[in-house]
Amino acid sequence: MIAKLFALVAVLGTGVVYGTDVFCAMVQQPALAHVDDRALLAVMGNVHRYGDRRMPVPGVLGLMAAAISAVFAAASGRWMQAVAAGVAVGLLVVWLLIYLRVSAPINHQLTAAIGHSGPPMNVRELQHNWDRVITIRAVLQGLAVTALCTALLT
Repeated sequence: MIAKLFALVAVLGTGVVYGTDVFCAMVQQPALAHVDDRALLAVMGNVHRYGDRRMPVPGVLGLMAAAISAVFAAASGRWMQAVAAGVAVGLLVVWLLIYLRVSAPINHQLTAAIGHSGPPMNVRELQHNWDRVITIRAVLQGLAVTALCTALLT
């Protein structure tokens, strides 16, 4: 029962990040293609200013709760539940690596640039590089939520 409780907490935390990534892939990405560079910098610099401060909470909560769920499920011999939660942990770790290696450095550049008088020459390129991983990030989060729901149902 404890493993399922942690799986539920993991679904809630991971679901926040999943929903955010899906929104970015489906709505934000095409919408930003229609704004000028100054607006792009202002919007995305400020989005990342707040997102990078606040989104780690549900993200870390989801990852840690998934790992705890996997441990408790394995300790109680519920192997299907343990494997499902463990798969979610693996997917979330891959997501985290992509975020840390690709998205976070771009976030920092955009956030730092909003204090300057004009947009950096490469704001469109930075956003393009950020956009190129958002779909895979959303897919990884969606698969993790699916694995966690499987852990809840087994």
